[in-house]
Amino acid sequence: MSIYLDHAATTPMIEPAIDAMQRSLRKIGNPSSLHTDGRSTRKDVEEAREVIARALGCAPSEVIFTGSGTEANNAAIKGLFWNAPDKNLIVVSAIEHHAVLDPAHWLVEHEGAELIEIPVTSAGVVDCDFLADLVAARGNEIAVISVMAANNETGVIQPIDRVVEIAGNIPVHCDAVQSFMKVPLDYAGLGLFAMTISAHKIGGPLGIGALILRRAFEMPALLHGGGQEREIRSGTLNAPSIVAFATAVTENIYNATSVAALREKFEAGIAQVAPDAQINGQSAARLPGISNITFPGTQADFLLLLMDGKEISCSTGAACTAGVHRPSHVLMAMGHDEIGATSSLRFSLGATTTAGDIEYALSVIPDVVAMAKAANAL
Repeated sequence: MSIYLDHAATTPMIEPAIDAMQRSLRKIGNPSSLHTDGRSTRKDVEEAREVIARALGCAPSEVIFTGSGTEANNAAIKGLFWNAPDKNLIVVSAIEHHAVLDPAHWLVEHEGAELIEIPVTSAGVVDCDFLADLVAARGNEIAVISVMAANNETGVIQPIDRVVEIAGNIPVHCDAVQSFMKVPLDYAGLGLFAMTISAHKIGGPLGIGALILRRAFEMPALLHGGGQEREIRSGTLNAPSIVAFATAVTENIYNATSVAALREKFEAGIAQVAPDAQINGQSAARLPGISNITFPGTQADFLLLLMDGKEISCSTGAACTAGVHRPSHVLMAMGHDEIGATSSLRFSLGATTTAGDIEYALSVIPDVVAMAKAANAL
């Protein structure tokens, strides 16, 4: 038996997306070529672009395909900063994914930018009063504000509409990688300037993402070459992955109600089998499938190994930082000390999670936690 509870890291690729990708792989033709084969592949790409645009409430021309969500985040943070040479301040939430935090810090170190992080409440929600005061005092210095739609470690949903309202004319970027196709997202309705999404979180392939960027807006590119994607992201378009991405959007096997019910069952069970455990962000609105749990008196790395020994896949936080032994910056921002921030696991449920998966996980957690506590005491 193998139980997969790490859907926030990546989801299994759904069969219709695999089939669509295989059909596209068998076609020949560079989508930038003008001959019949090239135009046929280009048609597939543009139809996929339209599917994704409809799902997000944006124009097809606002969808810029990238090699990953990380690339899209980098393009947004760096591009929007470089596009405003008279403004030197970058504002991000303290709980952003490292794909946003690291390019922001890179701009501080290499471009002389100033970075201010918006604090969050103990529930993991950005402090909009802090942001409002900052914009009132220094709004004319801010090049970009970036706040994620929902946190990848805790699932806590952020008040993006309020952030955009506070920002006014300041460009707002939103990393929506975890939220896309799980909760409603309306790019135009929110008034965002830029948004990031990724295929492998929704049953699509690895290695394909998209930056949603306001139409007709030009900004410096990270990649130069053939001038594809509005000259913002040069490179031969990955047609098979793009087609599979759109297929995953069209099929959308994720049922938020069912996933949320399984998470509630899991968390109710945790209260019974590990009564001293703390569910992080529980008092806030969360994505349906993410449960971040602190187990006092344990070490997360050891918990993870013990869970893996029971054939359960979960994580200590973002997969992109797996293997790096350091406390979660997200939990630290929410008020945990280093001990608490290094004794937490993330369980993330998805479309393929079953009640049996939850029951088995709950059956092994008491022994796993007991062994982890005993090891930690030594």
